[in-house]
Amino acid sequence: METAKNKSTEQESLYHHLEKMSVEEIVSLINREDQTVPLAVSKAIPQIKLLVEAIVDKMLSGGRLFYIGAGTSGRLGVVDASECPPTYGVPHGLVIGLIAGGRNAMFDAVEFAEDDIHQAWKDLNEYGINENDVVIGIAASGSTPYVFGGLKKCRENGITTGSISCNFHAEISKEADFPIEVEVGPEFVTGSTRMKSGTAQKLILNMISTATMIQLGRVEDNKMVNMQLTNEKLIQRGTLMLMEKLNLSSFEESKKILLKHGSVKKAMEARQ
Repeated sequence: METAKNKSTEQESLYHHLEKMSVEEIVSLINREDQTVPLAVSKAIPQIKLLVEAIVDKMLSGGRLFYIGAGTSGRLGVVDASECPPTYGVPHGLVIGLIAGGRNAMFDAVEFAEDDIHQAWKDLNEYGINENDVVIGIAASGSTPYVFGGLKKCRENGITTGSISCNFHAEISKEADFPIEVEVGPEFVTGSTRMKSGTAQKLILNMISTATMIQLGRVEDNKMVNMQLTNEKLIQRGTLMLMEKLNLSSFEESKKILLKHGSVKKAMEARQ
């Protein structure tokens, strides 16, 4: 197994004596490092494409998408999963994020939760995981036991797996049918993978969920026609969208139609 010393996520920062820097220096250098992340992610687009295609294929057959991770990686998966229903109008339970240590770990660190190699499989089984589903393991280090163990058991049970890590030749890649590896180099603060590594993971998750939902027909043109109307901002956005789609002139009348049907998509279908 790769040692921490050899992992790019654990390499010493390129910058020293951070405590002696001015605030402007600190934020400018962080920004400089952040600008390297999208370029690193772009190199993994072929791998991301293959994983998205596999997810879409499984979902069209009635499958679900699971993210498993610990710490920052786990939180990013939970956030991405939780944003799919309001953004695209898909049911809760179609995209599911699981974090080592359970719900409490979203807000407070749960000691040693990520070190349990058996827990992810137990967590997945609570949702009746099966061969129609896809499980993506997220780990900046690429070696988190919770994630590695979960992916290993999935493959043993014929479940499609993907992975997102920020080290090349990551351990979890060995248990992924569709591994994604993006090496972003040393963090500004040595080993603080919530920074560049976390940004890379977020960008990849954006790509995966957005491309998947578009492929599933949850977007028309460039509009979120299936979004849930959970606040006034979204109601206003939906009303303006409906006015454009149906060539309506009255905002208030369009709003009434939208609220009656519950989404832009349903309102459009009702008027056809």
